[in-house]
Amino acid sequence: MTREAAVLVMVAVAVVLLGLAAWGWVRRTRRDRMPLIAPSELSDAGAAREVIDALYVATTVHDAPLERIAAPGLGYRSPVTVTVTDAAVALDLTGQPRITIGSDRITDVTQATMTIDRVVEKDGLVRVSWLADTGVVVDTYLRPRDTSARRLAEALAPLAGASDPSTSPGDSE
Repeated sequence: MTREAAVLVMVAVAVVLLGLAAWGWVRRTRRDRMPLIAPSELSDAGAAREVIDALYVATTVHDAPLERIAAPGLGYRSPVTVTVTDAAVALDLTGQPRITIGSDRITDVTQATMTIDRVVEKDGLVRVSWLADTGVVVDTYLRPRDTSARRLAEALAPLAGASDPSTSPGDSE
């Protein structure tokens, strides 16, 4: 095989792989085209207890940290401002409407080490498990920027009634 033929084969394989990746993402966005929660404000949630800058990493199927959900507003990694009140948490993702998750929807708050495309130091992520409008529980992963993940987890824990936000069943993976 000539050098040119080998290059053409490698380019063809790369094009096919990129095409398959694009096709998979389009199918995922069609599957997840319904919003997980309607955008809303913190109107009756009380005063802010904590406001923390973080990185929104991903939202996944509950206890399946490699199964990304590509719902509107939650499909891509983004800077986020997390506002914690006594009754809710608000996520202000860059360029997206505010997402407010009431304490009645939050089922668990823990720290984690990995999710879909992010592996960090032990307990470097905060996992918020919550009930979506679709009736399924999902996990949203946040990575605080200027504070520790433990501080964010402790601020969110009262919303779920969690007693110890430092342990996560997925940490041993």
